[in-house]
Amino acid sequence: MELALAHETMARWQFGITTVYHFLFVPLTISLSVLTAGLQTAWVRTGKIRYFKATKFWGKLFLINIAMGVVTGIVQEFQFGMNWSDYSRFVGDIFGAPLAMEALIAFFFESTFIGLWIFGWERLPKKIHLACIWMVSIGTVLSAYFILAANSWMQHPVGYRIGANGRAQLTDIGKVLFQDTTLVVVFHTLTAAFLTGGAFMVGIAAYQLRRNSRLSAVDRNPDKVGSMRTSLRLGLIVTIIAGLGTAISGDTLGKVMFEQQPMKMAAAEALWDTAQPAPFSVFAYGNVSQGRNTIEISIPGLLSFLAHSNFHDAVPGINNTNAAEKAKYGDKAPNYEPNIPTTFWAFRWMIGFGMTSFVVGVIGLWLTRKRFWLAPEHRRGGDEVPLLMLTKHRELSPFLNTWAWRLAILTMGFPLIANSWGWIFTEMGRQPWAVYGLMTTASAVSPNVSLGEQITSLTVFTLLYAILAVIEIRLLVTYAKAGPTDEEPPAQDPTLRGPSGDADKPLAFAY
Repeated sequence: MELALAHETMARWQFGITTVYHFLFVPLTISLSVLTAGLQTAWVRTGKIRYFKATKFWGKLFLINIAMGVVTGIVQEFQFGMNWSDYSRFVGDIFGAPLAMEALIAFFFESTFIGLWIFGWERLPKKIHLACIWMVSIGTVLSAYFILAANSWMQHPVGYRIGANGRAQLTDIGKVLFQDTTLVVVFHTLTAAFLTGGAFMVGIAAYQLRRNSRLSAVDRNPDKVGSMRTSLRLGLIVTIIAGLGTAISGDTLGKVMFEQQPMKMAAAEALWDTAQPAPFSVFAYGNVSQGRNTIEISIPGLLSFLAHSNFHDAVPGINNTNAAEKAKYGDKAPNYEPNIPTTFWAFRWMIGFGMTSFVVGVIGLWLTRKRFWLAPEHRRGGDEVPLLMLTKHRELSPFLNTWAWRLAILTMGFPLIANSWGWIFTEMGRQPWAVYGLMTTASAVSPNVSLGEQITSLTVFTLLYAILAVIEIRLLVTYAKAGPTDEEPPAQDPTLRGPSGDADKPLAFAY
């Protein structure tokens, strides 16, 4: 029994470490692809060089991120066969369908068109080249959609039947792809991704503007400054819109979660006994062995609103839900409670760090409104000289001359932390189920993988990912500090060249 528990624990730790690390790149890949495509669209439509420089700059960071995301994502596929072979046997007919679609459709879009975009700056007409990055963006969204559909099926299995061989068999792919769980989770994940990308853009643009503001007028490059000003404003707007979308989709997801996984809702609030109305715990310290909270600070009725959209209805507690699931599922698991402290605090850190970036976006957008880009003596009707073209440090805008720019840099990491804890909450809150109501995590582990092999692979993966993390951060920091390049856009669309031209000239990597 103890050996089986050790096997399960090692397998869960390995999957948790690799999944959380991989998911650091997914939101940035999704959001940066779309934001880069938007900036390139602005350049193609207007011809303004600041949009071109912004496109090249953020495109470079996007490429670094997606390369690391692909490398770490491949490992995820192998783990289903390595540590979770019993799970793969049981649900492979269903779980494999959206994953196959992701590889054959979404990854095809990404890999094909990203190559054309990288090497096509000097070769493809502008609009065709622009279409390539939009196809990459579509591919990243589709990739997320199919993977989230597979995970949503684990949270709420639909469109299946149990065959004579005891395995789950797919009966309706439409239900798997378009059930309400999938749609809400996709919406929540995409808005969180754009919150991440917006904060990332805000932080780096604020750093670049702060650094450029310390240069003399002779040393400043107006186009570089303009590209970072555009990036800062775009990032702030995206952060605010995405923050609102994340809050709305999170509220919707909470209601779906209450209907489908009442234990997860109760664990998220450390609500041990059914309450009517149910309070929302701001802080709680629970005694797990006695099934109660020793210390609790709560807002009356708020949990009822999150679950039912009113402040009066009852919400089942952990003890009541555990008893109900024991009656329904029997002894498939010793008990049906997840790890309460982890679930409780993961839920709060997810919300706290995510909404902090939203607040920073609101503050930043206010501080960078038009009048604050001008020095005081130019606000009263004289010639309006753009702030960042002025030379004196005392003439900086409030955003760059106060604590705000430091907070903008700090907030880059907040959505990443929120995403990680959100993923931990989603998976930990479902325990002890691998597939909710069908298969426990303990019964999903590979029976023929030794504990030594698990420890070895866990150690290797953890060390490898630590090395990759150092490489990733070093590359991002290096290119983010370097800022936009001095490269000029092509003077005109390239044309097809005949045999006497340079059609056989080797392609050069655009970056």
